[in-house]
Amino acid sequence: MQYPDYYKVLGVSKTASAEDIKKAFRRLARKYHPDVSKEADAAQRMAEINEANEVLSDSEKRSVYDAIGHQAWAQGARSMDDVRPPPGWNQAQGRHPGAGFDGYTAGPGQTGAEYSEFFEELFGRAAREKARQNARGGSASGAWPGEDQHAEITLSLEEAYRGCERALQLQSVKLDEQGQIRPQVRTLNVKIPAGVSQGQLIRLAGQGGPGLGGGTPGDLFLKVSIQTDESARVDGSDVIMKVFVAPWEAALGGEIHVKTIAGTLSVTVPAGSVAGRKLRLRGKGIPAKKAGDLYLELDIAVPSAITPEQRQAWQALANAYPGYEVRPR
Repeated sequence: MQYPDYYKVLGVSKTASAEDIKKAFRRLARKYHPDVSKEADAAQRMAEINEANEVLSDSEKRSVYDAIGHQAWAQGARSMDDVRPPPGWNQAQGRHPGAGFDGYTAGPGQTGAEYSEFFEELFGRAAREKARQNARGGSASGAWPGEDQHAEITLSLEEAYRGCERALQLQSVKLDEQGQIRPQVRTLNVKIPAGVSQGQLIRLAGQGGPGLGGGTPGDLFLKVSIQTDESARVDGSDVIMKVFVAPWEAALGGEIHVKTIAGTLSVTVPAGSVAGRKLRLRGKGIPAKKAGDLYLELDIAVPSAITPEQRQAWQALANAYPGYEVRPR
């Protein structure tokens, strides 16, 4: 997971005041807002600027970022699973559990871009911890929320495309009648929605580690791994499939029928196609929020010359191209 330096994005020091951050944001927004900017990467830069401002202009988010995001990373934490919110940060008064974290609100100049994986992981989890802590108010003394758990689920390309149901065997613990922690195995039936992408996290609320003393259970996050082979591979929501064509189909062009994850499609091969050429079919990739594209990568299948007629046909082809060289001398 990429770690963003929000101070660097806004061009301010780590001791910058709220007014300094406001001025820096306004200056950069005037430069990179897509409505006025002519910069090629204006939309991406504006999204980064908005996210940095969302964190640094909010004192609570900024304290969490400084304590977790910066210091823990500098000390060598390998992932967000290695760090925890600073003591007491989630005891702030006057805010609805999770407000400003899970329920993001766009700041000035917000273009509607999605937040980074880092932001979602840090503040999404922080909000859930905060909500659980607040929910413990009426529980017995000593209640403690369960930990979030992470696992990987491997899907075939077709399962990712169409969705599926899986029965997962999960290792967990429970308290017996004597108050001792005992391991247990439980089966969880999970419905995977159609259109999940490589690396996507699926959150199963309340299916993580059990709470103690009446505390709420944690969440389970499933990281999607799409299993592919040399005939098909995935790039985000795009799918690249290898398709074989006959030499005459590549040379002369024409319509072919191809069996794909989106069904059997009719595709036109341009005349003079060579191996490695990609034919793009818009919207036929993974059906995510924004459907990916399907790329058919052409490869040429050369039939064997077995019968006398077939050998004569190949010889006639060779005779039709006198002096044709495929290898440099």
